[in-house]
Amino acid sequence: MNYSQSVQTLFKPFNEGKLTLPNRIVMAPMTRQFSPEGVPGSDVVAYYRRRAENGVGLIVTEGTVIDHPDASNSANVPHMYGEAALNGWANVVAAVHDVGGRIIPQIWHMGARGHVNDYSESDIAALVDAFAQAALEAKQLGFDGIELHGAHGYLIDQFFWENTNQRTDKYGGDMVKRTRFAVEVIEACRRAVGPDFPIVLRFSQWKASDYNAKLAQTPTLLDQFLAPLVKAGVDIFHCSTRRFWEPEFEGSDLNLAGWTKKLTGLPTITVGSVGLDSDFMSFFTEGRGAGNDKIDGLIERIDREEFDLVSVGRALLVDPAWANKIRENRTDELIPFTSEALKTLY
Repeated sequence: MNYSQSVQTLFKPFNEGKLTLPNRIVMAPMTRQFSPEGVPGSDVVAYYRRRAENGVGLIVTEGTVIDHPDASNSANVPHMYGEAALNGWANVVAAVHDVGGRIIPQIWHMGARGHVNDYSESDIAALVDAFAQAALEAKQLGFDGIELHGAHGYLIDQFFWENTNQRTDKYGGDMVKRTRFAVEVIEACRRAVGPDFPIVLRFSQWKASDYNAKLAQTPTLLDQFLAPLVKAGVDIFHCSTRRFWEPEFEGSDLNLAGWTKKLTGLPTITVGSVGLDSDFMSFFTEGRGAGNDKIDGLIERIDREEFDLVSVGRALLVDPAWANKIRENRTDELIPFTSEALKTLY
């Protein structure tokens, strides 16, 4: 099979029922802090439009914070509330749709400053309402779905994680009981947006403080963890790993997205250094970038239907035309991820 034939796997249409996409390439959410006072401007519009017009099947925006006092620690992270910010996002959505793209916002709360143990049940109810309101705003703006950020040690994940959730009420306890906050958020968002609006949940096993951490140590435990989230209304799982090619559990080559799809039967998105020859943290820990890498293994896994969609981060950050270059076998034109390339971004 030649290159043009094999790579077409990435460019097959996707139809989940609630979400139809022209291909399998997803732009990963990447925080940039380019929205002063939380308002995305014309530069943000142009940034997302460029990726959409260059063949990305689905854009997941950078994290957009909910209307809650502790949701953000940066004045330049975009909001999913307030007239100015919502107008800014309306312009983004229109621009992406104008070039035939699809886009969903990642809805985010950065997390408790300490532990989630300090929240009262009334505090939690207010948080749930704020997530639901952000989901409703997204639907009213014309977004094609939403993604809830439940990974990487942020608020929803802080409830998942036993090191940060030592509550003794209904929001704490064993691994399944620690999903209750997420379940309430998902259910509230589902009520807000209705039955036909796609809800994606991003989750991870690893934490910024411990890359080897696992919420679920075995497939059986992962199944128990995922089941209440599925029941609550998740349509697609975005399974965050540092390197998509690494197995999640011993005795199987499946990665986290592969196991999640196998256990739930739902579509999954894989992510983790796609198209690059080093994982994303090396840029921050060692100050080095990454070269472009072959994607043969990725294509083989999609062909086997281990997962459905492929989330691309850094490669798309530095090269808006990455998807089209891959499709057209212009790999010699791909821009490597370096600090120099980042200076000329967007």
